[in-house]
Amino acid sequence: MSTNTNVYLKRSASEPEPATNDVEKEKMEVAPELGSPTSNDENTGFIERGFKTMLSIRKSKRKNEKEQEGTGTWRRRLLSFQFPKSSEENKTEILDGLEEIVDKTETEPTEGKPLSVMEINELIQKKQLLEAFASIKYMEDETIAERDTEKYKDNPQEFLRKTKDVDLLYSSITSMIQSIVVGTLEHHTVEESTLTSLVTLIAREETAHPSIGNAADPGSDLLGAPRKWREKWREAVNEGTKKRVLSIPMASKEEEKAWLDLHLSFLQKYLLEDLLKIKSSVKKCYPEEYQVCEVYVEAFHHAIASHLQDLSQRPLEFNELYSLLDWVANTYHSELFLGHSDLKPEVQTKNLSLLLTTEDWDRLNDDYINSVKGKIKTYFGNILMLEVTEKWEKEVPPEVKDNLYQSSLSFDIQTIIGEHMKLSEAISKKLKTKTLELCLAELHEFIPRFGEDFLEWNAVHDSPMFAPYFAAYINSFHDLLSGLETVFKVNTEELQKILAALTKNFRNVFLNKLRTKTQPLLKKILTKDWILASEQPNSLAVAVSQFSEHLQHTRQPLGQELLCHVHKYVVREYIVQIIKPKKKMNGEKRQQVSERINQEAKILNNALIDHGSDSSWLLPAISHIAKIIGEKRKDRIKEYVKELTQDYPDIS
Repeated sequence: MSTNTNVYLKRSASEPEPATNDVEKEKMEVAPELGSPTSNDENTGFIERGFKTMLSIRKSKRKNEKEQEGTGTWRRRLLSFQFPKSSEENKTEILDGLEEIVDKTETEPTEGKPLSVMEINELIQKKQLLEAFASIKYMEDETIAERDTEKYKDNPQEFLRKTKDVDLLYSSITSMIQSIVVGTLEHHTVEESTLTSLVTLIAREETAHPSIGNAADPGSDLLGAPRKWREKWREAVNEGTKKRVLSIPMASKEEEKAWLDLHLSFLQKYLLEDLLKIKSSVKKCYPEEYQVCEVYVEAFHHAIASHLQDLSQRPLEFNELYSLLDWVANTYHSELFLGHSDLKPEVQTKNLSLLLTTEDWDRLNDDYINSVKGKIKTYFGNILMLEVTEKWEKEVPPEVKDNLYQSSLSFDIQTIIGEHMKLSEAISKKLKTKTLELCLAELHEFIPRFGEDFLEWNAVHDSPMFAPYFAAYINSFHDLLSGLETVFKVNTEELQKILAALTKNFRNVFLNKLRTKTQPLLKKILTKDWILASEQPNSLAVAVSQFSEHLQHTRQPLGQELLCHVHKYVVREYIVQIIKPKKKMNGEKRQQVSERINQEAKILNNALIDHGSDSSWLLPAISHIAKIIGEKRKDRIKEYVKELTQDYPDIS
């Protein structure tokens, strides 16, 4: 016996089984032949028969052996033998022969007693699928052969039982295939050897079952039928991706206000990691024909689409709607997810279907617009509330910048519109347009409501702050028009009409307040107290200035136009008072009245000019009348009247 044989026998003797065990005897009989130099002249068929005998004995004695080993273990033992130097030239030939024998034994039914259904199922549970498949195929072929010889003619139930056993075992392998594929996404590491073995299994099954045979006996169609494990593999990929998507953490709205934004962030992060794992570790376990990356990307795509559709059916608020729309439009295909540089070139998205159906996408857009409408209405309402509580009730004077009264109305409104347009534009141009149209519609409702509330507040409080607020708001609305036209490229024709009506209402109230303030003073003109100078000559000018001084802080040309209107109104009302029929005055008193009129008219005119009025041409009208009142000679009076009517034709 050679040295190599001695080594093998020592290893066998160290095992717990008795030396007289039949299996050990068989080993001892075969091993010397493999290690002996004289075996070079023997037929290599002897080695094959010996190796198959060992496999057969191992399978038939499986329950009695302490350590179960597959054909791969036997191959490693046989190939680990140290050949003597005299057989060196034949080593390669023997090794090649052993490789071929082992490959055959993995797929061919073994000699001796076949494995039971329970034993085969144990192999399946241990993921020894190639060996299990070989045994099932042996059982299947045996049953088909027995059927063809009409062995079960008198016992069809036995045939159905064996057929069902074969089918159940194949189904068990199918379940294990699906479990392995689904588990690929559930674990951080990839069992590459398991996946490689899986591919081999599918290929062998497709070779073993190329087509469905025609069978006459009941239930015989299960025998020899293709198991379509490649299709089951694809189904398992779909199931695994769906399960993976649904496993992504998602807090409830009660637990986390930004629950959807957080969930979508996790979805992007974890599924990107999965795809990177598919590309780097899973893809190499499959042949190119499986198109692993494409299959997984498509499966993930459908799983995500289904998940997002479910999410879109929930009652979502503004922020949630935006998060979902933005994720679909900007994150999904971006470099943050499917467009990631490390996924290229294997992962391509150009052929993927829409992540959301057109119907779902349009519905979400409509829901978003309706939500924006509520937001804008609330924002505008808050602007009005702040004006009431922080300005009107506290009578805080407006700030002056560049000699103009300031209000934050225009800035606040444009900021709100701009922010929502920016958000919408990030999703689609169509949504941006709808958002702008919505904001303008809400603005058209807000401005009249704002004006009504302002005038109601003024009617109740009759505050001296009305004039500066009036000027500040007119300035701000002018800025708003300009901003909408230049920044947002909006046609403001309708808004101009609304603001014109608002300005007219404000101006009428302003002038009414001016009349209310000045009429008592105007009615004192030519009265005894007025003539005796009990009333200060600047009292009327002071009252008018309380209104007109604010107009100089109003944006032009409106401020100038309104100031001229005030100037004209005061002069006209003054003239009305001094030409009204009064008691007769003697010459001295007439001269005194004339001087008082000229003095008061100059003070009033200078005040209005100082505030920015360019209607200095109105002053001579009062001077003409003052001359008429102070003149005694009739011819001179007629001359003054003629000059008056020539300079002011409408005064007649």
